[in-house]
Amino acid sequence: MKLLPNSLAGQLTLLLLLALAVAQVFTVALFSWERTEAVRHAHQDNVIRRMATLARLLQETPPTIHDTAIAAASTELARFSLTDAPLVDAAGSGAAAAAVSASLSAALDTGREQVKVAPLWSRQPLDQGRDGDEHFHSDGPRSGQTGWFTASVMQRDGRWLNVLVGPPPEVPPWDSTILFSFVLSAMGIAVVAVLTGRRIANPMRNLAAAADRLGRGEAVDDLPEAGPRETRDTVRAFNVMRNRLDRLVRDRTAMLAAVSHDLRTPITSLRLHAEFIGEEETREKIVAAIDEMQRMTSETLAFIREDVTREETSVVDLHALVDSVAADLADLGHEVVVGDCGRILVEFRSLALRRAMRNLLENAVAYGNSAKVRITRDDGQARIEIEDEGPGIAKADLERVFEPFVRLETSRSLDTGGAGLGLAIARTILRSHGGDIWLENRAERGLRATVSLPCAE
Repeated sequence: MKLLPNSLAGQLTLLLLLALAVAQVFTVALFSWERTEAVRHAHQDNVIRRMATLARLLQETPPTIHDTAIAAASTELARFSLTDAPLVDAAGSGAAAAAVSASLSAALDTGREQVKVAPLWSRQPLDQGRDGDEHFHSDGPRSGQTGWFTASVMQRDGRWLNVLVGPPPEVPPWDSTILFSFVLSAMGIAVVAVLTGRRIANPMRNLAAAADRLGRGEAVDDLPEAGPRETRDTVRAFNVMRNRLDRLVRDRTAMLAAVSHDLRTPITSLRLHAEFIGEEETREKIVAAIDEMQRMTSETLAFIREDVTREETSVVDLHALVDSVAADLADLGHEVVVGDCGRILVEFRSLALRRAMRNLLENAVAYGNSAKVRITRDDGQARIEIEDEGPGIAKADLERVFEPFVRLETSRSLDTGGAGLGLAIARTILRSHGGDIWLENRAERGLRATVSLPCAE
């Protein structure tokens, strides 16, 4: 199966060529049989005409030249003789013998009783067993029989004109004309198959590329509906689906953005009223709660903006981007070490990827005091491992922390964390580009976040 072509055009070409080869074999077999039959009938008719001509010639010429005439008429495929008794003792009863007998009677304008024809059983050449005096019987083969069929015709003087007819020459089933026809037909079919396959495959290839870009969150325009009807129907269904998804996402994000935006006004009002509370402890608790609501609202808006972003993708040097984010955190006093990996290219929205990496590194330094980053490439995938020295998290929470607004401050830090959207945003960004992220506790201590990204071609 590995030898079969993968493309639609290649498979269609191979299938049509196989069908052509099978059809050509049957055609050649039928054509060869028809040519063989045509040659046999032509050979038989030629012998009958020659025998009729020779019989008339013998009747109109003196006996002194009969032997010369008979020798001149004889060939490798038909040997004539003039004898007192017929070479055929009894006429054959088969359909072939009856047909030859009827043809000879018509050509000689004589009665059927004066013509005797019998088939011969051996297909040996006529130069073997040249026994002109031997009589042949139609009821079975005899020793020394040669040729294809034998016939005896009575002359006016009572003698018999005999002919021993050998089989017609073999007709080769293949010749240069047939081979040239096959090659020419194969070339024509291959060209048509390739063009047809490409006409079908190009819209499907464009559809696959558009579906891949759509799955990574890129903006995709409606595809042109081209190709056969089934292909056009598939492309039309994709365009409709894309428009419905786009409308659904925009409606949802617009609604959430509106709610989050409208919450800012009452939150600001609550904060102003809280400032007039006389009891300091109560005022500080209320203000802290309002500040947390404000942060949650701001991060929710950021999360929604990430959903509706339309930044174009570009080829990004992964090591350079991660190293740049690590340098920004180092300027703020955090310890982040990025191992050298050389140049690894990915196709991403650079601002979105930078934000995802920043969220992950900030989590590592916030909860694990430091971060070590190792970037590798394997089988077309870039792999980023971020390790910290923190306490780790419970195994049951390794997947739950990626849900929006989930915080594990009691297990990761004694300080109050953010709104619980950092990991959710990071995973959303990575998965929208065909990547993924997962967490695992290190055997010695701390947490390891592993990111997988598809490398650029």
